[in-house]
Amino acid sequence: MKSKIAITVDEEIVKQLDYLIMQQSYKNRSQAIEEAVSEKLDRLKRGRLARECAKLDPVEERELAEEGIEEDVDNWPEY
Repeated sequence: MKSKIAITVDEEIVKQLDYLIMQQSYKNRSQAIEEAVSEKLDRLKRGRLARECAKLDPVEERELAEEGIEEDVDNWPEY
């Protein structure tokens, strides 16, 4: 489902959009703007994830990941 919105955009951006449409990169302005906004939102999400990951302590994360492995190794089947 799509929603219709009204936006105000700098005239130079509109000219660039129209050029892309003329070059058949996009069918229309809506498609070009929707893709641009979607890409920006994805970049923001990735940036937020990267910032959260940077807060993690690598030593603590490794310890958590390896917790209990030593005891379990003895119970692993031989291959």
